[in-house]
Amino acid sequence: MIVDDHEVVRRGIADVVAAAVGLEVVAEAGTAADAMRRGALLKPNVALIDLQLPDGTGIDVIRDLAQTSPETRTIVLTSFDDDDAVAAAVECGARAYVLKTVRGAEIVDVVRAVAAGRILLDDRTLTRRRQAHPDPTASLTASETKVLDLVAKGMTNRDIAEELGLAEKTVKNHVTSMLAKLGLSRRTQVIAWVASQHTTSWR
Repeated sequence: MIVDDHEVVRRGIADVVAAAVGLEVVAEAGTAADAMRRGALLKPNVALIDLQLPDGTGIDVIRDLAQTSPETRTIVLTSFDDDDAVAAAVECGARAYVLKTVRGAEIVDVVRAVAAGRILLDDRTLTRRRQAHPDPTASLTASETKVLDLVAKGMTNRDIAEELGLAEKTVKNHVTSMLAKLGLSRRTQVIAWVASQHTTSWR
């Protein structure tokens, strides 16, 4: 799915992606609302999302898709190299970002890589994130760290309780505390966040 409010840009990217072997454009959207609706309905494997939309932001769309279509892997599509915006998108689960000025072949390469499960972030963005958050897990207790890893594997509170020999209520408390310390609000964000850490020196 391609999300961009400029039809010429959107169609151009769609044509490039559709022409690539093994790739198919299942939907296009020009607004955040349309992207959320189509994403929830079609559940695309990958979504390229512009950060600036007329009725919201690409970050709004990424957050919504994390709830309605958690299997969708998102790529930030932007015409400006804004560290803050890109970092915010990454924190919400974006797997990569590309500037609209890159060649079509590069966009196709990024789509293929993200579809295959890779996370593509340039050194500058990773360095900025490490400087801003030297070790996001440093404040977690040993129990919270164990719970973090199990949540990232998609386990429910009941499964985690059985795995660790704890009461389900205790696990719930650990999850609540862990989310607060990491600045996250949902389990799906934990899964995306832990996956992104595999590209850094944190974990």
